[in-house]
Amino acid sequence: MEPSRFRIGACSWSLRPEHPEHLLELLEPLGLTRVQLALVPCMEAPAWRGAVGTLRARGLSIASGMLATVGEDYSTLESIARTGGVRPDATWPATRSRAASVAALAGCESIGLVTFHAGFIPHEAGRERTMMVTRLREVADLFQAAGVAVAFETGQESAATLADALREIDHPAIGVNFDPANMILYGMGDPVDAVRTLGPWIRQVHIKDALPAPRTGAWGQEVQVGTGAVPWLPFIGALRDLSRPLDLVIEREAGAARSGDVRVAMDRLRSWCGADLE
Repeated sequence: MEPSRFRIGACSWSLRPEHPEHLLELLEPLGLTRVQLALVPCMEAPAWRGAVGTLRARGLSIASGMLATVGEDYSTLESIARTGGVRPDATWPATRSRAASVAALAGCESIGLVTFHAGFIPHEAGRERTMMVTRLREVADLFQAAGVAVAFETGQESAATLADALREIDHPAIGVNFDPANMILYGMGDPVDAVRTLGPWIRQVHIKDALPAPRTGAWGQEVQVGTGAVPWLPFIGALRDLSRPLDLVIEREAGAARSGDVRVAMDRLRSWCGADLE
């Protein structure tokens, strides 16, 4: 088996850059040279045209891409359950078209992995679950044809439900982007146990922290890494047990001091991972 080696990076959207040069300016003081890049702006926003080439020319490594599906509304748990991923019939044609374009871009730019939120996968068998499995297999086909793997974000369903769906989809191009904070934000179980359940499919890890919701049906609260409910030392230990290299990509989607919070996460990762962190 390969050794457990962790490579540190950050999500481009966490730093809220306005264009590629701005992203480079934000990453430079952090000393980060690895990034997960939001790919929809690279197709749809003029300021981000040619971003991959610009970033690579300046020494930045693209760990993976990110696909945002059409019409996502994260205002409440109910709204994202209704609008997220491939589940809504109303946005599925546009989401499929966007996925095809992102797959083509990733393939052309040799970005080997793209992650996205699949949407809430029902636990029970039935028409809706069958529909989602069919659509996710179709998305995986689009990416596989471009030579790109896809990874579903954790958290919107339990690890057991996601594992069952992955077995049912049964596609060589699919995997998991594991976000321990999402398990807590959505109230979907213990992140360490979830790593053990989803281990065979984990392709990348988001480094993010959260506190659980005060009541059922509400959002948890995202917080600075190391100040929430993620049990980081057991979590890193569970990742080590996978015995393969992984990108640990810092994601910060809340707070006013994003760069400072990314730096704190970097420092804490170095302490937790030790010699395993490249």
